[in-house]
Amino acid sequence: MPFRDRAQAGDLLAKRLAEFAPEHPLVLALPRGGVPVAAPVARALHAPLDVIVARKLGAPGNEELGIGAVAPGGVRVLDERLIAALHVPPEHVARVTAKEQREVARRLMAYRGSPDPPDARGRFVILVDDGLATGVTARAALASLRQAGASRVVLAVPVGAADTVDALQPEADGIVCLECPLDFRAVGVWYDDFRPTSDDEVVDLLAASRH
Repeated sequence: MPFRDRAQAGDLLAKRLAEFAPEHPLVLALPRGGVPVAAPVARALHAPLDVIVARKLGAPGNEELGIGAVAPGGVRVLDERLIAALHVPPEHVARVTAKEQREVARRLMAYRGSPDPPDARGRFVILVDDGLATGVTARAALASLRQAGASRVVLAVPVGAADTVDALQPEADGIVCLECPLDFRAVGVWYDDFRPTSDDEVVDLLAASRH
């Protein structure tokens, strides 16, 4: 079932997450695309909305193919098997890591006005993205939240590849995925409108949630 757009997907996801409202969760979105999904979730749960920035480490010659990811707190996860299979040189891993760590800091400043991520210590966190393909950025974000002292983390997405959802089960305290197709192909296939989310839209959605 394709979703109309990220906002509609967020509305449907919010209904599945309604049981968590009494636990006063902190809703954290993975920008950019996760923010318009998370906004209706936070609104329905009467929860604060914020962002945790994780960035994929692209393979040589194919930035869309993630060989790992970085997240706040110096967190880096690597797909060692893929790196070995592609014969990715260590210099490339180091170079792209430094580049994406700078981008994490830039986006945190742009979205939050601070290079620091939100304080998750002792908090129940619902981590939201618009979908899971390889799951590498979600894995980095989950590791970052664990490191930051979150008491419990539930990963919530409208759609995810079934094998990725299975692989991430040990990383989270729970996963809510509305659609887990075996024939996944790509996140965008499951949305009628999958236009890119801009930095300005992220900032506007975060500002609206605070009011």
